[in-house]
Amino acid sequence: MKKNSIIYSDLSKKQLDNLKELYVQKKVESMSHQELKEYVLEIISHQINDTIGKEEEMEAWREMSDFFGEQFEIIILEIQSKYIDDKNVLETEIDPQKQRMELLDRNNLDEKKTDMWDD
Repeated sequence: MKKNSIIYSDLSKKQLDNLKELYVQKKVESMSHQELKEYVLEIISHQINDTIGKEEEMEAWREMSDFFGEQFEIIILEIQSKYIDDKNVLETEIDPQKQRMELLDRNNLDEKKTDMWDD
C-alpha cells in the first residue's frame, strides 16, 4: 500500500521557508526571458489596477510617483487634459458636514412619510 504524501504541516517553519525559497529560485531560473516579462507584467498590472480601498490606492500612487519621478505631474496634467470631459472625480475624503446633511435630509424624509393606517 502507498504511503500518504508529505504535506506542508509535516515540515517545520524553517524547512518550509527553505523549500519555498528553493522553489522560487528554481522557478525563476526555469523561465524564459519572455515568460519573465509576461509574469512581471501580470503581477504589476494586478498590483496597480486591482487596488481596493484608499490605502492600496495611495500605495499604488506612491509607486507610480516614484517611478515617473519629476515627470509625474506633467503626465497627470496631460492625462487630465486628454480626458477633460470626464467629470467623475474621486472623493478622496468624506466630508463629515456633507455626510451629516445627507443623513438629516434622509431622516426628514422618513418623518414626513405617514402611515396609511394613521388617522
